[in-house]
Parts: sequence; structure tokens; C-alpha cells
Amino acid sequence: MKTAPRIIAGAWRGRVLAAPGGETTRPTAGRVRQAVFDMLMHAPWAERAVEGRAVLDVFAGSGALGLEALSRGAARAGFIERDRAALAAIAANIVACKAGRVASVFGCDALKPPRGTPHELVFLDPPYGKGLVPLAVAALGAAGWIAPGALIVAEFGRDEEGLEGIEVLAVREHGAARVVIWRAGL
Repeated sequence: MKTAPRIIAGAWRGRVLAAPGGETTRPTAGRVRQAVFDMLMHAPWAERAVEGRAVLDVFAGSGALGLEALSRGAARAGFIERDRAALAAIAANIVACKAGRVASVFGCDALKPPRGTPHELVFLDPPYGKGLVPLAVAALGAAGWIAPGALIVAEFGRDEEGLEGIEVLAVREHGAARVVIWRAGL
């Protein structure tokens, strides 16, 4: 049984978010989001990566990562998701947070995205074990969604193979999850 995600900090702290039913999505655990945002707000390499930034939440599920970023001062957030139940949950969560002016939802495949605008902080939380992170990063980069030098935060299964040819800034393991953070090529 999934527990409903909750905004951890910022303007919407404590707000419970709707989560799509079924097994097609897996919300990022609250402790993982907390660890990620602690790094993004305080690590020297992060340069306070959230405040005033354009954020992209890919394989968005409930939209918890993008909404957490907005709650903590991001300027705007885009949400890429293709599952209908997840898209409905994201839309409901944007309405509940009154974030409609700064949030955009894109119902599309992250591996075949339309042209987009650059984002400085990109979250990817795909299904584990399918090798989707490098494919999505390549597709999103080619379509203009990832700004040069953007911070990329990807969640993998703990035993899943990582990425090759990148300079990793941080790796954290939490239960079944492994979070890897790096900068997009300039």
C-alpha cells in the first residue's frame, strides 16, 4: 500500500498530495526527498540549486519532487508524465497547492518529448530496472529541456547499473533507492 506523499518544507509544508493508484507509479519516499533537498539547498556544489530556478520533474508520478521544489522557492516547474492516473494526480496537486501560474504539465513520453524550454534542475524517477535514465536524459537534452550545466537528480534501484561517463557530484542510498546527482554537459 502506498502512503500519500507530503510536502516536506517550504510554503506548502505538510500538504498531503494525491498519488495515482495502481502499480504504474512509485512515489519517491519522503526520507529520500528530504535527503535530496538537503543536498540541493546546502551542498557547496549545488549553489542553492532550487531557489529561483526552472525545475523539471520527469516520470513525475504525483509531482511531489517538482511541487517540493516550488514550495522551496523554485521559479517554475514542468512535469513530464504519460500515465493518465498520474496526470490526473499531478493536476489535482497543482490545484491544491494553487501553483497553476508556475506549473506546466506535459502528457508525453520522456523518451520522445516534444521541443521544450531549458530547465536548470531536472529530477528523474523512472521505474527501476529498465535503463530509462540515460535514454531520457539524451532525449530531453536533444529536445532542449535540459539547460547546459543543469543539475540532474536521478533515482535508481539500489542494485541497478548507474551511468557511465559522468562526473558524479553525490550518491545516496536509502532502502531500495539510490540517488545520483550530476551536472549536465556544458
